[in-house]
Amino acid sequence: MEHSNQSETNLGGLKYLSQDEAIKLDRELFDECGFSVDQLMELAGLSVATAISRSYPKERYNKPIVCCGPGNNGGDGLVCARHLKLFGYAPKIINLKSGKGQLYQNLLTQCRKFEIDITNQVPSQPLEDVGNLVVDAIFGFSYKPPNRNADFARLLNSIHSSCSSSSSNLPLVSIDIPSGWHVEDGMTNIGESQKNVDPALRIPILEPDCLISLTAPKMCARHFKGKYHYLGGRFCPRGIIDKHDLNLPTFPGSDCVVLL
Repeated sequence: MEHSNQSETNLGGLKYLSQDEAIKLDRELFDECGFSVDQLMELAGLSVATAISRSYPKERYNKPIVCCGPGNNGGDGLVCARHLKLFGYAPKIINLKSGKGQLYQNLLTQCRKFEIDITNQVPSQPLEDVGNLVVDAIFGFSYKPPNRNADFARLLNSIHSSCSSSSSNLPLVSIDIPSGWHVEDGMTNIGESQKNVDPALRIPILEPDCLISLTAPKMCARHFKGKYHYLGGRFCPRGIIDKHDLNLPTFPGSDCVVLL
């Protein structure tokens, strides 16, 4: 299936980015603005933790389960977990497959130094028996279906089973892209695209309670129907914002997130 690379805007003028546009924007932040990957990851992860603290206070959601993939989205999740710990939460990290780079290993070391529980196994029990909030940091905007990892399929199906149950009251927070969604088409055709995929690799359609877009929303955010949609990552210089017609909303005061 071919996908349009043309971006779209909502009624307020906020731009939604295609996959190609999101990749290009990140590259410009690195190459033209001099940001490093770890700088942006730190700011992004802090934004995610801040948004979570706004909508899911630790008095009720004190045990978040942060599910991390091996890429930059997973790195954002590790940073988020560290900041949640500093905010007074007791996070648990599910890290099935670590990133190979030194940056990712450094982030894991930092989480261990903060005495955050890290496991590389999918819990055998329902996730509502492990924590009271799930953070999805598995697949980011570089993900291209189909899924090729059976462990991630098991974890995503566990998340779906626990977070979509009417009896669990377990909120799901997705970082930038709900894992498994197409960056542009969202949840459309996920089931159709997996008809010829090994059943052990098939993933569900996640429907998060909260989506935290980073830098600018991706086109799939048009399909989001949850309670809270935040924009985080307050690091774009005016020249980049104007060049890409991002029409970003005003962040209140010194906040690093804004509720859309």
